[in-house]
Parts: sequence; C-alpha cells; structure tokens
Amino acid sequence: ALSTIEGQPIVNQALALVAVALAITAGVYGVVAIIVKMDDIGLHLAQRRAAATRALGRGLVKTMPMLLNALSVIGTAAMLWVGGGIVIHALEVFGWEAPAHLLHDVAAHVGHAVQMGGAALEWLVSAVVSAIAGLAIGAVIVAVLKAVPRRKAAAASH
Repeated sequence: ALSTIEGQPIVNQALALVAVALAITAGVYGVVAIIVKMDDIGLHLAQRRAAATRALGRGLVKTMPMLLNALSVIGTAAMLWVGGGIVIHALEVFGWEAPAHLLHDVAAHVGHAVQMGGAALEWLVSAVVSAIAGLAIGAVIVAVLKAVPRRKAAAASH
C-alpha cells in the first residue's frame, strides 16, 4: 500500500515499490516453477521404492492436468476481473465516475440485502461485474483488431 509511505521522499517510495515488485515477482515465478515441475516431481516419486511415495507420485501425475485446467479457468477469470477493475477505476480517475459509482452502488445494495455474508456478497458482485466489464472491453478490442487489416495479410494479397 503506497499510501502508507505517502509522506516519504520520492526515492524512498520508488525503492519501496521496487522491493515489493521484486518480492511479488519472485514469489509468483517461484510458485509457477513449482507447478510446472510438479508432474516431473510426481514422476520421480512414482519411481521410488516405498509404496506410499509411489502412490503420492502417481497421484501428482494424475491430478496435474486437472490442476492446470482449473488454473487456466481461474487465471482467465482473475485477469478479466482485474482488467475490468483497472479500467473502471481509471475511468473514475479520468473524470468519468458513473461506472465506478454504479458498480459500488449495485454491489452495496446486494450486500445489504442479505443478513449474513453481506460483505462477501458485495465483494463477489463487484468482482463479477468487473470481470464482465473486462470481458466486454476485451470483446471490443478483439472486434476492432479483426476489423483492422494486418499489414502482412494486406501485402500478401497484392
């Protein structure tokens, strides 16, 4: 949270951002490396002598395709959610506040409509609407890119 070091000199703020970015990048790439190598680890374990270790290895090899499939779906949803949220927030910062206010009002209304779990439901509505916005923005970008002729395709047809 950059707001916690807001009063610090710009150099300190920049160094803090660099440190956080490096730590997050190392963490994410570390987790990805482990996930990518998990089936290799499972194969290695499946060739061990101990029956329990072999069973664990076979289980890892068997479940990795399902895990990777789930991660692709979850990752796509997360990218849509984050991308849509970034655009909605940017529109607010640049003066078009209506989408952000509408999102907040709808999410708050839904969250207040239930007795239990209102905050979680409010977050969920906000995330889903942001993802829908991200999907819509992506669809517009794809449509524009498909409508604009590519240079290679145009040159090949001449």
